[in-house]
Amino acid sequence: SVNFDKRMAMADIRGSLAHAAMLQKTGVISQKDLDDIRRGMAQIKEEIQSGRFDWQLALEDVHLNIEARLTALIGDAGKRLHTGRSRNDQVATDMRLYLRDEIDEIAGQLNELQKVLVSLAEKEADTVMPGFTHMQVAQPVTFGHHMLAYVEMFERDHERMIDLRRRVNRSPLGAAALAGTTYPIDREYSASLLGFEAVMQNSLDAVSDRDFCLEFLAAASLVMIHISRLSEELVYWMSQRFNFIHLPDRFTTGSSIMPQKKNPDVPETSRGKAARVIGELCQFAVLMKGLPLAYNKDLQE
Repeated sequence: SVNFDKRMAMADIRGSLAHAAMLQKTGVISQKDLDDIRRGMAQIKEEIQSGRFDWQLALEDVHLNIEARLTALIGDAGKRLHTGRSRNDQVATDMRLYLRDEIDEIAGQLNELQKVLVSLAEKEADTVMPGFTHMQVAQPVTFGHHMLAYVEMFERDHERMIDLRRRVNRSPLGAAALAGTTYPIDREYSASLLGFEAVMQNSLDAVSDRDFCLEFLAAASLVMIHISRLSEELVYWMSQRFNFIHLPDRFTTGSSIMPQKKNPDVPETSRGKAARVIGELCQFAVLMKGLPLAYNKDLQE
């Protein structure tokens, strides 16, 4: 799965560094081991960011690729990094760290989109347009008022992202394969190093459930539904039948044989991408519904 999960490389390194610091604090590994691990990980991070890292399919996934490179760089200390940890709790931790960063990015983008729409609404506060029900002309509104309806939709989307972030931000690290570990680990310490708000209370649940991913996909689907609705209206409004708006050429294309045409490519592709996100929500729900406890390889998908 390395071609898919290598996107989580930075999260994997962060999780490993926190785990190593915890192992040193509890006396499982030495300070020298920790120093070597930090040095090796710094080099690996630089190699990945510069595009020089040699991802090997034979090493299966992001975890083994990084661990193998670390061991090659620093020797046996690299092998001791995995003490008290399984790939099961490792990947669950990586996914939560990765998704937490993505949620923060999306929340910021939603805010930027809202600012643009508010600015447009202020500019067009006195621009009268028809309001529609059933796609029939109903009552007059302003273009600014219409834009502010989407500001409200995206505000709820933003709230959902921030709310689900709390459930994402819980540490499964320390659950190991499914039943914890006999090493004297300190889960609260590694969780605090990674910025998690809490640790997960049940090791079986920690490694096996991905409800936080489903919740994210549901929230993401709603974002895309709202983007798709706006895109749909942009497509209508720029057609000759409506002629309410004009989109700049950089967001449209022409026709090779019909020079009068100006096709709304960006709204149409945005509308199309909504279907993919909604489909991923359905796919993940179907994948999860039949999985017994604890970890199953289906989750690699």
